[in-house]
Amino acid sequence: MYLKALEIQGFKSFPDKTRITFEKDITAIVGPNGSGKSNISDAILWVMGEQRSKTLRGGKMEDVIFGGTEKRGALGFAQVSLIIDNSERIFDCDNTELMLTRRYYRSGDSEYYINREAVRLKDINSLLMDTGLGRDGYSIIGQGRIAEIVSSKSSERREVFEEAAGISRYRSRKEESERKLQKTEENLLRINDKIDELELQVEPLKRQSETAKKYLVLVICLELFVKLPERGFHLGDSCIVFFYLRLDLADAGLRLGNVFFHTLG
Repeated sequence: MYLKALEIQGFKSFPDKTRITFEKDITAIVGPNGSGKSNISDAILWVMGEQRSKTLRGGKMEDVIFGGTEKRGALGFAQVSLIIDNSERIFDCDNTELMLTRRYYRSGDSEYYINREAVRLKDINSLLMDTGLGRDGYSIIGQGRIAEIVSSKSSERREVFEEAAGISRYRSRKEESERKLQKTEENLLRINDKIDELELQVEPLKRQSETAKKYLVLVICLELFVKLPERGFHLGDSCIVFFYLRLDLADAGLRLGNVFFHTLG
């Protein structure tokens, strides 16, 4: 695997679209201080998903966009494309070339592409895992990086070793699964709380339901009793209504209503 080319436009000191081609032999970039040599390595880090503006030697992410000069105005976006040889199928991609592209606007919007197809930052990170590239990779060793690794915390050094050993992908999947499990447990806890809350409401609602049923039965019986003389029934026949009203109104009363609707309707 080797870098074939780097295309930069609007990134730091590169306002115009610039293509740097790398051959398989050693490529060295030389120049005086302040000529933008470090901006090239920053562009490679940035296109591979680097999110820490401090690592890119800036105060905020917007600083990677060309800020303008006395003779030239500032640009509205920065874009970097990295072309990598994939003839050995190191990356999970069918193409012999892999092109990673990142575009960032002053509005804060970001766009990521793999072989000119829009993807997420997560897809970029997943593709570069266990290859030595990416945020936790060791492919770019800047000034003071060795001392930083040696003096860093054991957990931070572990990330570098895991990337070199090719197991960072599995660690990432494990952490993602643990986050999903934690989120599921939190959702279950909220659901159980809701169930407990609803169970406290069941008994009062049940009593209210029984009262409502009895009320509806009484209303039906009253309406039927009022309409008895209109249907030709004598007053003595209405004793049937009072007889049933003395029974369980929630059950026998409803049956009474059905009988009278069938008989009188």
